[in-house]
Amino acid sequence: MQTWNVGIVGLRRGRGFVSVFAAHPRVKVTAVCDLDEARTADVGAAFGLDDSALFTDFDQFLNVPTDIIVIATPIRFHAEQTIKSVEAGKHVLCEQTAAYTVEDCERIVEAVKRTGRTYMMAENYCYFHYVREWKKLVAQGKLGDLFYAEAEYVHEIENLLLNEATGEYYWRHERPPIWYCAHCLGPLLTLMDDRIVKASGSSAGFHKRPGQADHLGFLDMEVGLFRTQKDALIKILRSQVAPRYPHNVYYSVYGTKGYFENGRTGDATTTGYQWIEGETPDTEGGHRRAQEVECPIVDPNAPDEAKHGGHGTSEYYLIRDFLDALENNVKPPIDVMRAMDMTVPGIIAHESAMGDGNWREVPLFDW
Repeated sequence: MQTWNVGIVGLRRGRGFVSVFAAHPRVKVTAVCDLDEARTADVGAAFGLDDSALFTDFDQFLNVPTDIIVIATPIRFHAEQTIKSVEAGKHVLCEQTAAYTVEDCERIVEAVKRTGRTYMMAENYCYFHYVREWKKLVAQGKLGDLFYAEAEYVHEIENLLLNEATGEYYWRHERPPIWYCAHCLGPLLTLMDDRIVKASGSSAGFHKRPGQADHLGFLDMEVGLFRTQKDALIKILRSQVAPRYPHNVYYSVYGTKGYFENGRTGDATTTGYQWIEGETPDTEGGHRRAQEVECPIVDPNAPDEAKHGGHGTSEYYLIRDFLDALENNVKPPIDVMRAMDMTVPGIIAHESAMGDGNWREVPLFDW
């Protein structure tokens, strides 16, 4: 079994990845990088790295003999750092979203094709335990043909957009809510085994923060409608400022033989509903009612090392799939093309929301 040397850049979010990788038997964290020297030193000390493995300069960091670069920096740096990494001969595991523009998405795809390096987007919500269990039901044909799905990710993070005391804007202020769409679209497209070909969007405006109308991250809400290759319909709802507590991570999927949905909270375990034709028993009097089902994000049968990261056990399985793809020389589940399937529709939906709200074609990338 090969041991992979890993370098991680962006240590605010990336510290969780350091924890997962450091506990993983197939990898060794050999370098970390962050603009904040104190944070870099703190992470290095926590994981037993000497000073030669600590960097504040990304280009110097790339010169270290690593096999894999994990990119967990602000999204506006993802394209440049991904391209530099693959051109330096590294495989890349990049946090979502892949990029902010279609042009940068094209540049990433071209660089991955040209270099032959492996790229995977770290869309961890696809690996929630209940999503992985739902995928088994879909694969068995329990829901029949899927024709509609929706997702909501309403997560108030105003403190990550603006420092009220100083007036300083943080990097997320530039991110319209629906650009950050992969937590919604990722699980749905994974379950539906489909791609989006058309998108439209609409915005609720700036009712809550009218003084921040020049900063698109403060949009009250954005809604996206998407048409897929298989002629299914998807709706997603996104907000970064709406007062919803606890935050809302919600999915529902409808097919010709049934449906399932999770609960409307951000808790680690929620109670959802499921109805499957011929399997969900009727109540007394022959009435059809869905059965309640638990929807945990943690796999109860996962090994101990799976619990060292965040987001339940999702990041453990995500990393496992990435390493398996490298060792078997195959495409990872969320390869560069699939990453664009989960990124580009949000960019196009936002263009629609800021324009006439009409349907727009979504460009597809292929090998």
